[in-house]
Amino acid sequence: MKFIHEDFLLQTKFAEELYHTYAKNQPIIDYHNHLSPKDIAEDTVFENLTKVWVDGDHYKWRAMRTLGIDERFITGEASDKEKFLKWAKTVPFTLRNPLYHWTHLELARYFDIHDFLNDITAESIYDFTKEKLSSKPYSCQNLLKMVNTEIICTTEDPTDDLKYHREIANSDFGVKVSTSFRPDKSIAILDDNYNNYIDSLARTVDKEINTFTDLCNALYSRITFFDANGCKLSDHGLNQIYFETYTRGEVESIFKKKRYKQPITNNEAIKFQTAILIFLGKTYHEFGWVQQFHLGALRNNNQRMHKILGPDTGWDSIGDYPQAQSLSKFLNALDANNKLTKTILYNLNPADNEVFASMIGNFNDGSIKGKVQLGSGWWFLDQKDGMTKQLNALSNMGLISCFVGMLTDSRSFLSFPRHEYFRRVLCNILGNEIESGELPNDMNLIGKLVSNICYNNAKEYFNL
Repeated sequence: MKFIHEDFLLQTKFAEELYHTYAKNQPIIDYHNHLSPKDIAEDTVFENLTKVWVDGDHYKWRAMRTLGIDERFITGEASDKEKFLKWAKTVPFTLRNPLYHWTHLELARYFDIHDFLNDITAESIYDFTKEKLSSKPYSCQNLLKMVNTEIICTTEDPTDDLKYHREIANSDFGVKVSTSFRPDKSIAILDDNYNNYIDSLARTVDKEINTFTDLCNALYSRITFFDANGCKLSDHGLNQIYFETYTRGEVESIFKKKRYKQPITNNEAIKFQTAILIFLGKTYHEFGWVQQFHLGALRNNNQRMHKILGPDTGWDSIGDYPQAQSLSKFLNALDANNKLTKTILYNLNPADNEVFASMIGNFNDGSIKGKVQLGSGWWFLDQKDGMTKQLNALSNMGLISCFVGMLTDSRSFLSFPRHEYFRRVLCNILGNEIESGELPNDMNLIGKLVSNICYNNAKEYFNL
C-alpha cells in the first residue's frame, strides 16, 4: 500500500466517509499566507524543487541544521541541486516530525510521486520534478488551481502599492487573490529602524508624519486604499497584546520623543502601542474588516545567526508571555464602545489553548456568528498534535461548529495540502468519536459540521 493512500490518517469507516464525502472536495479559502503576489501576477515558473520548495522554508532549514548540515547547503552558495540532495538526505530523519508527512503528501499531490524521498531517490525525483516544474501547467497560478483553491489572502505592509494585486484582479485568473493589512512596523516603536519606517510611510501618503495624529491619519489613509482594493482583513504578529492606560497628550509626547530620537521607556512604549492598537481596532470596525492577532512567538533568539542571515531564517521559537489580562483589557476597551470587529486570536504557546479558547467567549455577544474566533494551530502548532489540541480546546470551551478552519501561513506554493492534512485530522477525530458513541452516528449532522469548518464558515465570515 502507498504511504499516502486515500485513507491516510483516517482510522475508522466513519472518518473515511466524513473525509471523502464532506471534506475532500471543498474549495480552499486560504485567508492568511505569505505568498508572493508578484509571482502570482507574473505566473512564475520555478526552475526546480529547491526554488519552489526548499528556498525560504525555515521548517526544513531547522531540520537540516539539526542533522549537522552546513549552512552552505541551506542558505549558502551551494547549487540548487546540492541543496535539494541535502534536504533529501534529511527527510528520513524527520520521522514523527510533521515534515515527514507534509513532504510525502506534497510530492504525491503535485507530482503523483509515491516513492519515499531519501538520498537514494533524491536525484531521480529532482530531475523528474524539474521537467514538470519548467512547464506551464506547473506555474504559480496553475499550482493554486491544482488543489482547488478559491480564495487566498497574502500579507502586505501599509506602504505596499498593491500593484500586483491590481494586476491579478484585472486578469482572467480564476482564483481570487486578496491581501491582509500588516501594520506591525508602525507599532514597534522600540525598534531601531522605527523612524526610518515612519519616513517611508510618510513618503507613501505624501504627507509629513510628525505627530501621533499624523500617524493615525496616515494609517487611516492606507486602510482606505487597501479597502478600495478589496482588502477585508488585517493581521498582526505580536509577542502579546499591549495594554496600559494612557492619555492622548501622553501618546503625542511619546511619539514626538521618538521622532526626535530621544529614548523612551518600556512603559511609554506600551502606552503608545496600546493607543495605536485601539485606533487600528476601531478603524477595522468602521470598515467591517476582520482583525487577526498571531501572538506568542519569541523571535530571533540566535543573535549571531540573525546578524548573518536576518529575520525569518529559522531562529524563532515559542514564547511564554503572559497573555490573558492585557488581551482581555484590549478587547474590552473596543467592546465597551461597541467597536470590536470580527477577531481571530492565534496562540503559539499550547499552554495558552484554553486561555484563548475561553477568552473568545467573553466577547461573542450574539451579534455575529463566531464573531471572536480561536484561530487554527499555526507555526509550531500546525501539525497533527497541535491541530488536535486546538480543536479539543475550542470544542470544550466554545463551539467548534462556528470555526473558520485552516490556513497555510506559508511562503510556499506547494504548502496547500496542509488543508487536506487538517481535514483528515478533523474527520479522524470526529469519526473516532462516532465509533466510540461519543457522537451520534448521523452523517448528515456531522457531515454538515465538517463542510462548514472546511469551507462554508470561512466563506460566510470573511465575505471576500
